[in-house]
Amino acid sequence: MAAFTIFIHLVLNHCYMSDTKVFESSYLIRFPDCDPFNHLNNSRYLDYFINAREDHLAQYHNFNIYQYAKEHGKSWVVGQNQIVYLKPAMLMETVVIQSTILALREKDIQVEMMMWNKDKTQLKSILWSTFVHFNFTTQRSDVHTAELIQHFKPYENPLPVPMDFEQRVQQIKAGK
Repeated sequence: MAAFTIFIHLVLNHCYMSDTKVFESSYLIRFPDCDPFNHLNNSRYLDYFINAREDHLAQYHNFNIYQYAKEHGKSWVVGQNQIVYLKPAMLMETVVIQSTILALREKDIQVEMMMWNKDKTQLKSILWSTFVHFNFTTQRSDVHTAELIQHFKPYENPLPVPMDFEQRVQQIKAGK
């Protein structure tokens, strides 16, 4: 089965699931999110990426971050974003957003996200986000519990060789 990629269309959410560790869903670029040129505003890319990641957690990892926060008094905050804009996402265009966990560490998770056109033939943007596990009571970062590590470790998808964001962008652009 590893030789085949299996896509299951979830009609309600327009999401696709593969047998890999990369999850994806589709989104329509809306008017209030665009600049006067009908391009998705640069700051709004982050919103689309974060919303997609939340959707992926709920749909593919069976993990509701809001329920977790309510029950445990902990959640994740964005510690760092690195983003590159390659091609504009346009008004009323359907885009596909993919996410994968690059690294699951003691106190944070590094996630790679990509935005594509609907056919996945044109890469529009790449984002690396580091989400820090945060304790609301202590107002400090907190270690991931054994249960969280056990839940997310199977989805970890590290790069084959260590590289920084700029090197990764060049690798992707070169098609390697």
